[in-house]
Amino acid sequence: MPITLPKLPYATNALEPHMSRETLEIHHGRHHKTYVDKANELLRGTELEDAALEDIVRRADGKLYNNAAQAWNHDFFWKCLTPEQPPVGSELQRALEQHFGDVDAFEKKFTEAAAAVFGSGWAWLVRTADGGLEIATTANGDTPLSDDQTPLLTCDLWEHAYYIDYRNDRVQYLQQFFPLVNWEFVEQNLLAPARGGRRAAQAVGEQPKFH
Repeated sequence: MPITLPKLPYATNALEPHMSRETLEIHHGRHHKTYVDKANELLRGTELEDAALEDIVRRADGKLYNNAAQAWNHDFFWKCLTPEQPPVGSELQRALEQHFGDVDAFEKKFTEAAAAVFGSGWAWLVRTADGGLEIATTANGDTPLSDDQTPLLTCDLWEHAYYIDYRNDRVQYLQQFFPLVNWEFVEQNLLAPARGGRRAAQAVGEQPKFH
């Protein structure tokens, strides 16, 4: 079945003043849509044509992987945001305190990691195979969907995510990111079963390599 462009889970002006209507209209309606359209074009006539998006990301390579991964990343990103600003749930708070000290310390470390990414990419909070939490970053359209990592939260670091509102000031954009985080969605991901993936287990001592 074709990959579809999901509707935003809120109105395009709902994230203001942190993220403008114009940003959402262009980011979702043009950039995200382009990845969806290109992925569908590349899928036609392939063995993955009827696969679910997440399966396509795990199994594809090259241009198809790049566009399908970006479609998945963006869909996940929109769900990470909300105008309602729910509090951090008790299970998530306990996990963040265990691994980062407290919620504020996690936000600081996440922001530092995101700000340090060279060029375009994504910052993630992931759950590892042993149940631990880690902050990870990926370049371009790569995603940490793998055998041993479950994405919990992401922040889009491509300039099209923030240039309209903050020009090239990524740090200012990141300062406005956490007031929008949907902590309820993050906790749901934390408590969900581990996601399977396509990537082979890494050798002992080898750093994980994203696509």
